Amino acid sequence: MTYVFPPEPTASLPIEGSDHAFPVRRIFCVGRNYAAHAAEMGGEVDREAPWYFTKSPYSLARSGQKLPYPQGTQNYHHEVEFVVALGEGARVFGYACGLDMTRRDLQQVGKDNRRPWDLGKDVENSAVIGAITPADAFGAVTDQAISLSVSGEERQAGLLSDMVWSVPEIIAHLSGFYTLGAGDIIMTGTPSGVGPVVVGDRLTGTVNGLVPVALTLTAD
Repeated sequence: MTYVFPPEPTASLPIEGSDHAFPVRRIFCVGRNYAAHAAEMGGEVDREAPWYFTKSPYSLARSGQKLPYPQGTQNYHHEVEFVVALGEGARVFGYACGLDMTRRDLQQVGKDNRRPWDLGKDVENSAVIGAITPADAFGAVTDQAISLSVSGEERQAGLLSDMVWSVPEIIAHLSGFYTLGAGDIIMTGTPSGVGPVVVGDRLTGTVNGLVPVALTLTAD
């Protein structure tokens, strides 16, 4: 078969300590997985089951880049997240630190009108993810600290133990709706303290035991 134009290369992420790359198939995001963040957004945690939204693999960006402030928004927000990367058989391959960047004003329009959040969440370069650390090297997910600073000022801070739904619970639940497998990414939600960023801001997200994620916003 000959394509009418060259297909895009497979989205991928680096693996810490390896020359191999991790091919990304899908990106799932858990909504309101930290009670304090749900409260600051004017909502509550659904304690009966986690819920999700998605980002296209074309939203993926590697850490350390200078990326343009997106078009169509006046209120672009940071959200630091603990990221789970799945391997064969939907087993956890490794973990990473990520940023779920959000056009908050467009997300709010969707909420207000009971419309999808795609314009707010599935944004080019809005899933910024650092190098994946293999699960064995990271160890058990317990009370590791997660934080984000903007141009040197801490904006978000929490613990992975603050998550309402644990990694095994999320995988088990999500598996009831999708056939999860190698290359799937799960962004597990953000602690409180989300807020706007502007051109020139330098974002650094950290999770203890993982490679930090970094982003600088530019005008174009």
